[in-house]
Amino acid sequence: MVKHIRFVFFALSLSAQLAGQVKPIQYMESLVYPYPVQRIQLPENREIAYVEEGKGPYTLVMVHGLGSYLPVYTKLINELQGDYRCIALDLPNYGKSGRGDYAFSMSFFAETLDAFIKELKLKKVILVGHSMGSQVALTLALKKPAYLKGMVLLAPAGIETFTAEQKSWYASVMTPQLVKATPVAQIERNFEVNFHGNKLPEDARFMLEDRLRMRADTQEYDRYCQMIPKCVMGMLNEPVFDRLPDLDVPALIVFGEEDGLIPNRLLHPGLTTRQVAELGRERIRGSVLKMLSPCGHFVPWECPEGIALAVREFTPGLKRKN
Repeated sequence: MVKHIRFVFFALSLSAQLAGQVKPIQYMESLVYPYPVQRIQLPENREIAYVEEGKGPYTLVMVHGLGSYLPVYTKLINELQGDYRCIALDLPNYGKSGRGDYAFSMSFFAETLDAFIKELKLKKVILVGHSMGSQVALTLALKKPAYLKGMVLLAPAGIETFTAEQKSWYASVMTPQLVKATPVAQIERNFEVNFHGNKLPEDARFMLEDRLRMRADTQEYDRYCQMIPKCVMGMLNEPVFDRLPDLDVPALIVFGEEDGLIPNRLLHPGLTTRQVAELGRERIRGSVLKMLSPCGHFVPWECPEGIALAVREFTPGLKRKN
């Protein structure tokens, strides 16, 4: 009932804005998060917004993906907070975190994540990453921080590889101008492809509504359109694939069988999601792979129960390999 009311409010608010009946709401002020938001100040004036729920022997630090934000972990936090300390954060320039002119490379995000964990003095950390968030987590894990006890990689970026020519193609189509020119209908389709059956669930529609409100905030959307191409090129220019065998912490890999984004069907038409997933399992020594169905790319939203079960099976025997 609460979710339904929230959606109706967002839909009516957005319709009024687009019809010109009210002034556009400032994007950050309009975001409604499921848990109380806390903030922490890191070096270089990086203010990070995060939520924390639950208690347990391990701390799950959850990192969202490209163009996303921490509310994508709402369902997974609800499933796991009875057994784990769950912390989800917004990366810099995302969600409710502070804005700045940053590189948006995987190293930048990984260093920020490391500083966040150290500032909060977290111990027995399990990094949970979704898509780009997994590549950020992998980049940090390869530095072998002592606090890291395990990883949960949800539809991880960084396993599928790209040639120099394919990277050049991405650079040509992922420009601030082209991102900004994306029409509303295409923005909605871009959300839909994240879910199995290419259908946006009603309870996930708030993500689209938030994006369209951002689009109505000229300054915020300009900043977003400048950032997204840098994030994409950051993933491509700092690959982790060749270094995956160097990981020395246990890893749980989770993919949705119906993932529509990994692999890239245009560039790798002969590759399947399961093949990418199996390649990750082979490259990360001792890793555990779970394939969930029906489930698309947005695994933490579509299959939180399956992930929670896999996490509970995964954590009792966590032990560094070296």
